[in-house]
Amino acid sequence: MAKLTKKAKTLATAVDTLKLHGIDEAIALAKTHATSKFDETIEVALNLGVDPRHADQMVRGVVTLPKGTGKTVRVGVFARGAKADEATAAGADVVGAEDLMDAIQGGKIDFDRCIATPDMMGLVGRLGKILGPKGLMPNPKLGTVTMNVAAAVEAAKGGQVEYRVEKAGIIHSGIGKASFPAEDLRANFDALVDAVVKAKPSGAKGKYVRKVALSSSMGPGIKVDTAEVAGA
Repeated sequence: MAKLTKKAKTLATAVDTLKLHGIDEAIALAKTHATSKFDETIEVALNLGVDPRHADQMVRGVVTLPKGTGKTVRVGVFARGAKADEATAAGADVVGAEDLMDAIQGGKIDFDRCIATPDMMGLVGRLGKILGPKGLMPNPKLGTVTMNVAAAVEAAKGGQVEYRVEKAGIIHSGIGKASFPAEDLRANFDALVDAVVKAKPSGAKGKYVRKVALSSSMGPGIKVDTAEVAGA
């Protein structure tokens, strides 16, 4: 187990780890403890009452954070012809077909989100072992396999984030930067939670949102009272 740095220990003792905080109070505390020289991300951890090993308990989707993410998102698009031109015009950072596949196979991945037109999936499928583990494989359920590439590119760059429950039943997602106004972080928090609640799978049993915590990138975890979380 890694040893805590002196700074980490100081931050951890500055927060009552047993206390449940209101959402706004937790956001304020997370901002207060973002003391690094860089603009830390404010992160949410949602502990759900699901076992993602079962197909009917998987939770995955996309949500547009109304106040954006504060991050510059690089978008790669697999498309040809007019659709490639459409993607470029919409602001895609990398657009291509076989040339893009060759670059990826050569270890060059210059994007954070990947979009493809349906006719390109035969090509993209060859990259499954590379893109899949990185969470970059285009998926029609997430709106990243589409003919409307312009809208998909604009959404990816405009605050849309993907969420997916991990093996332990937890979803981790950023909701903005510590420099964001508290009300913007609250708006993004509410949007994320609302999307996750609406995505509740049929196989989920008992209490759905079991635990919620907020933190900055380098700060301590701050427990949130789930009684304040709509749909929990």
